[in-house]
Amino acid sequence: MIFGLIMLLSVVAGILSGEHFHSFMAGFGIAAVAIGTAYWLAFRTTRYPQLALLMLLVAMMAKLAITVTGVVWVVKAGVLSSPFVFSLSYLFFSIVVSYAYFKLREYQMSVVEKRNTIVFSSVKKPSSTVVSTVMTAKI
Repeated sequence: MIFGLIMLLSVVAGILSGEHFHSFMAGFGIAAVAIGTAYWLAFRTTRYPQLALLMLLVAMMAKLAITVTGVVWVVKAGVLSSPFVFSLSYLFFSIVVSYAYFKLREYQMSVVEKRNTIVFSSVKKPSSTVVSTVMTAKI
């Protein structure tokens, strides 16, 4: 349901910004790369839990650097025809990409949880001990 709504809004926004399509796609591209990089950096696994805050700060700085670099590059190339369309596109797609990455993370965690549940519940515990006696024949 939510995926359909996101797709509908994306298509409608793309159609409505048809005259400024390059600004729309620049906002989408920069938002996707910046949020993807920030997500990748922020949710890395590390042996040291003390680095979690540092990883979040590095992710925030990387997102800011990618956004600023992307905007400067787009303005220098003359692709940005409407700053308003660009800013709305960047805002919308940063929310959408964040939602998508968190849904992906939620799915990955549920798969790991199911796998651990299956592994831990499939361990067979002995219910009874069978003692066998060995019969030897005397010759």
